[in-house]
Amino acid sequence: MQPGASYRAMNSTPRLRFTRLTEVPLEAIRAHMRHPRLAEHMPLLKGAWDLTQCQALVDTKEAHWKRDGLGHWAFLANGHYAGWGGFQKEGEDWDFGLVLHPDHFGLGLPITRKALTFARQTAKLDAITFLLPPSRQHLKALLRLGAQELAATHYDGHEFRKFRLDLAPA
Repeated sequence: MQPGASYRAMNSTPRLRFTRLTEVPLEAIRAHMRHPRLAEHMPLLKGAWDLTQCQALVDTKEAHWKRDGLGHWAFLANGHYAGWGGFQKEGEDWDFGLVLHPDHFGLGLPITRKALTFARQTAKLDAITFLLPPSRQHLKALLRLGAQELAATHYDGHEFRKFRLDLAPA
C-alpha cells in the first residue's frame, strides 16, 4: 500500500490478523511510534521512542497476557504491520486501546469489531471501556457500536473522555 493510501478509498478491506507484539520487529514499532501524527491524539506519548522503549512496551504488554490472560496484539493487514492495541485491565474495567499507523487509520472499525468478537466469545467480557483524548472528535463509529459516554477521567495527569460498551447479549 502506498503511504497515505486509504483502504476505504480503495474500497477493499484487507485480511486482518492479530498476533503478539513479540512477532513484530522492534524497528517497525519504533517507526510507527515516531510518526508525528500519533502525538496529535496520544498525550501520553513521550520521548524519542528508541529500541529500548519499544522493547519495554512489548515486555509490558506481554506481562499483561501472563497476568490477566488477555492483552495487546500487533495488527497485520495483508501481512504488513498496521499498529497495535487490545485489552488492558484498568481497575475493575477492561479498557480497549488502538494505536494504528496513520496509513492504516481506516482499519480502526474492522479491527475493533474483530477484537470485540474475541472479547465476547473467547474472553467472555461483559463490558469494555475506551479512553479517548479530547482531541478525538470523530466518535460516530464508537457510538454506532453502542458505546455510552461516561464522566471524563484523568490518567497520568491528562484528561480523557471515557466510554463504556456493554458486551453481554441483550
